Amino acid sequence: MHTAHRLTAFKQLICLSFIVALAAPVHADSWPQQEAGAEAAGFTEAAIDRLDAAMQEIVANQDVAGMVWMLGKDGVIATYEAAGLASVDDQVPMTRDSLFRIYSMSKPITGVAMMMLWEEGLWDFDDPINKFVPQFSNLQVLASYDDAGNVELEPLARQPTMRELMSNTAGFAYGLFGDDPANKAFQDQGVLASADLDEMIEKVAGIPLLAQPGEQWYYSIGMDIQGYIVEQLTGMSFGEYLRQNLFEPLDMMDTRFYVQPQDVARFAEVHYWDADTQRLVQQPHRTDRAGYLDPERLESGGGGLVSSAHDYARFIQMLVNQGELDGARILAPESVRIMRTNSLTGEEDMRFGIGGPGQPGQGWGVDMAVTYDPQAAGSPQGPGTYYWAGAAGTSFWIDPVNNIFWLSMIQAQGPRRPGSANMGEVARDIIYESLNQ
Repeated sequence: MHTAHRLTAFKQLICLSFIVALAAPVHADSWPQQEAGAEAAGFTEAAIDRLDAAMQEIVANQDVAGMVWMLGKDGVIATYEAAGLASVDDQVPMTRDSLFRIYSMSKPITGVAMMMLWEEGLWDFDDPINKFVPQFSNLQVLASYDDAGNVELEPLARQPTMRELMSNTAGFAYGLFGDDPANKAFQDQGVLASADLDEMIEKVAGIPLLAQPGEQWYYSIGMDIQGYIVEQLTGMSFGEYLRQNLFEPLDMMDTRFYVQPQDVARFAEVHYWDADTQRLVQQPHRTDRAGYLDPERLESGGGGLVSSAHDYARFIQMLVNQGELDGARILAPESVRIMRTNSLTGEEDMRFGIGGPGQPGQGWGVDMAVTYDPQAAGSPQGPGTYYWAGAAGTSFWIDPVNNIFWLSMIQAQGPRRPGSANMGEVARDIIYESLNQ
């Protein structure tokens, strides 16, 4: 088929799938069901029409295969829509009920679980981590290394604390990036492919820290370690603790560490841009670790959860409401305040690699990022906006000054179409232009 005709056909399919998505089944019993409308949420109809059209255009241009997006203000949903495809191979429409790998958007959920246990007095921010993970009592620190493979280690100056674990300043690596010996060890030993949290902890205990505790911010395996600590504090599996204490009270029953057999048809595929065919193609499923259909897979608090737009919106609104939703009190307001308060100093900029550039105006609270200086960050958002995203493109932010949240759910990883739009910036700019008007 000629490229122009193929693109036209694809856009027609996107429009059809958008119509199908509007009629798709949604959760019958809990908010959010459907948008209340632009004006009810304090926006103009023109602004929300422009926002929806921009998201649909991003899908039509094959920047992503499909998307669910939601904008809320003052507890009211201005728009909650879906467009495109959950699977380009099987031509499955994306719907508001689709399920997504939320990857690192699992981290704030883990943080909430930890703060629930903090409220019970089961741990304190100044506790050493090895109080709960004795396997970490003999950690060492990477002092120096060179290209010839020479590595020098040094002992801990002191034990890292829970505060540092929660703020990514304990010194742990992750294995997602970096060619230093610590990150290489994470990759070589398959830390994130561990069969369970016990195995993961044993592996991490033998890998040196990247820096002495408190010296630098580094995106780390800290939230997965927190999942293990939840198990030690409660005597429950991490997944079961989340189910009983967070997911059931909030009616987040789509959210878990695996996809149930009856929900496989709702599970969106991950896509990337194929330069040879000039189209989006599906990413093959990983074979180096247990898949998402396996209920025995690693319960990764740093990146293992599956969720829906409905469920994550309920989690977000609970935070917006200072820890409560629909009569279910999850956290005290003080705990939410701690989670969304920057805990970093100027010497601990957010960095995603050793020696990498810091992120101006961006800090870290408990298991999520905080924009403490929007001007320095180049953002129109209010100070104190907190947020995070997942490796496959899911993202959210909450602006407590303007009482707004944004949630977008996609499944995209790998190469993107040349010239593709930055979906997050497009949505953010439209939203704040509307507010300013």
